[in-house]
Amino acid sequence: MDARQLRYFLAVVDAGSVHRAAEQLYVAQPSVSQAVRALERDLGSLLFHRTGRRLVLTAAGHALVAPAREVMRGLDLARATVEAVDGLVGGELVIAAMPSQSVSPLTGLIAAFAGAHPLVQVSVRAASTPADVRKMLTTGDAELGVVAASPDAAASPVLDALDLETQSFALLARDDEMLPPSDPVRPAELVGAALIVGQQGTGMRSVAEAVRHEAPGSRFAVEVEHREAVLPLVLAGVGIAVVSDSWCELAKSAGAAVRALDHPDRLRVCLLSRPGRLSPAAAAFRELAGAPER
Repeated sequence: MDARQLRYFLAVVDAGSVHRAAEQLYVAQPSVSQAVRALERDLGSLLFHRTGRRLVLTAAGHALVAPAREVMRGLDLARATVEAVDGLVGGELVIAAMPSQSVSPLTGLIAAFAGAHPLVQVSVRAASTPADVRKMLTTGDAELGVVAASPDAAASPVLDALDLETQSFALLARDDEMLPPSDPVRPAELVGAALIVGQQGTGMRSVAEAVRHEAPGSRFAVEVEHREAVLPLVLAGVGIAVVSDSWCELAKSAGAAVRALDHPDRLRVCLLSRPGRLSPAAAAFRELAGAPER
């Protein structure tokens, strides 16, 4: 068993087929098939059930996934650590983040990190919910994650969390005429409002549900999973968006009307990482995120 075999095995797991794995690895399909069969011979167990062109993990295959990812993470860490002996002069840092937190605080953190380490490539992977971020960290698809959840939400027992900030909620509209004159706005003042809301399982959606409950005649006009579409929908006059206050500066710069929402819910924004040693780039980013403002 060697690293190449494990890498090809994980590629098949993630891609769902040998053909797609070979395309993603930029190798010939027989090379992937041979590596997986050699790994099965070394381990003395079938790793996939083969049904036509479909591959389904066996119990042994499922058992191998997590240790294989650990081995590959260890090799990546070793390579990154050696490369960083003379400073962070390259490499890649992968961060999983929810859309609202990609706007803030992640944009500011990346700007500061890029200023200090301009040769490190930062890749931000999109995640819709805190559970998506945690999954990407545990599977090794990302090394760091930015999440926002209720302060009362249970912390993950297998991830380290660094508090970044606390966010409240706000309302966005095309113009002032679409919003009550008060600031902050009480939910009950949004009588008959057409609301633009995010998907279930998010803090924004939970607050939007509360607004609809308290404001007679209000309704969900648009439910959008792609939160990058929220601001264009607002500017088009489709409705009023319930968002975290990380959107406020961007919305104001785009010409939208912004009001604070008088609601007790808050979001605790954290930087998550796996326990243990981080790559030099991830460690530098976490150190920057935890440094007090000057």
